[in-house]
Amino acid sequence: MKRSPLARLWPNAAAVVLFLGFVFPVYWMFTTALKPTSDIISEDPVWFPTGGTLEHFQKAMDAENFWTLVGNSFIVTLSAVGLSLLIALLASFALARMRFKGRRGFLVTFMIAQMAPWEVLVIAIYMLVRDGDMLNSLLPLTLFYMVMVLPFTILTLRAYVAAIPKELEESAMVDGCTRPQAFIRVIFPLLAPGLMATSLFGFITAWNEFPLVLILNKDPGAQTLPLWLSSFQTAFGDDWGATMAAASLFAIPILLLFLFLQRKAVGGLTSGAVKG
Repeated sequence: MKRSPLARLWPNAAAVVLFLGFVFPVYWMFTTALKPTSDIISEDPVWFPTGGTLEHFQKAMDAENFWTLVGNSFIVTLSAVGLSLLIALLASFALARMRFKGRRGFLVTFMIAQMAPWEVLVIAIYMLVRDGDMLNSLLPLTLFYMVMVLPFTILTLRAYVAAIPKELEESAMVDGCTRPQAFIRVIFPLLAPGLMATSLFGFITAWNEFPLVLILNKDPGAQTLPLWLSSFQTAFGDDWGATMAAASLFAIPILLLFLFLQRKAVGGLTSGAVKG
């Protein structure tokens, strides 16, 4: 039955409203960062700024330890994502292809770990790091961020591995490949979409994490960018121009990574569909 134009209008209108609800905060953040201070503190909001200034971006980047915090954030995030992907690749293959005692309980444990809020472990984590004399260090952050994203990464990659026909791997082994060679040459290239999805999730999780670094790293030189966002205060209150500029700088790596990985993931899906 053909739907009437009015019946098609409501879903489209709801989609547009939802889209604007997600996009408007991002638009307001970037435009506020470019507005002069007089427009930001004006009683009448300036919805469409006619001019722009980079003063707030300059102030944000001139903040103390900015480039050190940028380096810390990239080191911790990329290390955590890389370690989680390496461990998850091996674990997901074992869970999807091999049958061993305790396998189902292993999966249930990962699901529970994914659902449980890590905040209940904050005190135990702090005591563990303190007793190990590792406060104000990037190593504990890297390890705990890796643990935070590991359950999701394993469960997601396991689903991708399970969806790949076993016959592809068996054919490679018949042609002379060992099991590790079959995994590297056959399974690994087909996991590109899963790797992109899980790496994006892991990057966002580790990049945005705030409470743990606040508790473990009091040294300003050992902190990451989320704490830097809360540092723009003046004698008259919050410096919203610098804060929005800092938030924009903080969001740019995630936006670029999303655009890059989205293109790569689609390319991996289409190329895998035409290979013989």
